[in-house]
Amino acid sequence: MMRYSPDSLRIPPDIVDGSPGLITRVTASAAGWGLLNMEVRRLAAGQEWSHETGACEAALVTLGGRAAVRSSRGAWPAVGRRADVFSGMPYALYLPRRTTFTLTALTSLEVAHAWVGTDQDHPARLVSPADAQIEIRGGRNATRQINSIIPPGFDCHRLVAVEVYTPGGNWSSYPPHKHDTHRTDGDGSVVEADLEEVYYYRFDRPEGFAMQRVYTADRTLDAAVVARDHDVVLVPHGYHPVSAAYGYSCYYLNFLAGSAQSLANTEDADHAWVKTTWNEKDGRVPLVTHEMEQA
Repeated sequence: MMRYSPDSLRIPPDIVDGSPGLITRVTASAAGWGLLNMEVRRLAAGQEWSHETGACEAALVTLGGRAAVRSSRGAWPAVGRRADVFSGMPYALYLPRRTTFTLTALTSLEVAHAWVGTDQDHPARLVSPADAQIEIRGGRNATRQINSIIPPGFDCHRLVAVEVYTPGGNWSSYPPHKHDTHRTDGDGSVVEADLEEVYYYRFDRPEGFAMQRVYTADRTLDAAVVARDHDVVLVPHGYHPVSAAYGYSCYYLNFLAGSAQSLANTEDADHAWVKTTWNEKDGRVPLVTHEMEQA
């Protein structure tokens, strides 16, 4: 098993290999796991990027700007609207294996791309803001907003995608939880899935940051990571809470893949008691709303 350190868990945005607009990339082999790959691209208006999904299912999530996509599965003339992740709700495009596509940036564009190996075929689908359900989770200074993008139950094989907004000074992914063991109950329902996960961070100010701890119960992994704007943090296993620095609204995009198309997890029993204190919500959330898309 690969041994992880704070430096190996944090991937800064400094990869340039000649591929159009690439600012960061994490492959399954480099991460030390088996399934999940992701990258982020930043394209200028009019710039194009072409790709073929091969033996993988894929998701494109527009973080800021608008794109048009032509593919062997169909064409979508408008994917995205928000100027940045703090300006509106998400658009995404799910593409099955063996799909060729060309993405054209209609404006300056930041787009995340995840891909996972599959032996299944599912239909291509555009996810619009109207499809994204908002959940306000937690309480007090652990209140945060979760927007579904590719939730459990989506017509795909393995991919899951959500985005999370945490107001400055608040905690999220809290109480700490893990999803590194596949377990079912007596009727076969998944109570914990074995999932690989990435966090892609953005902040409302470029100097913003968050602290993320990744640890296992036996402390064979116990790392504290400082996550900055455009950083990727890997969660190979263990618990993984996040704390946003005071004064800076924190956004992260989660891609997950593993033993089930699920978010089933197990909380750290040492900290689960804090939920009994959540008798009020932080009024700063939701940080983005569907009404922003209608303005």
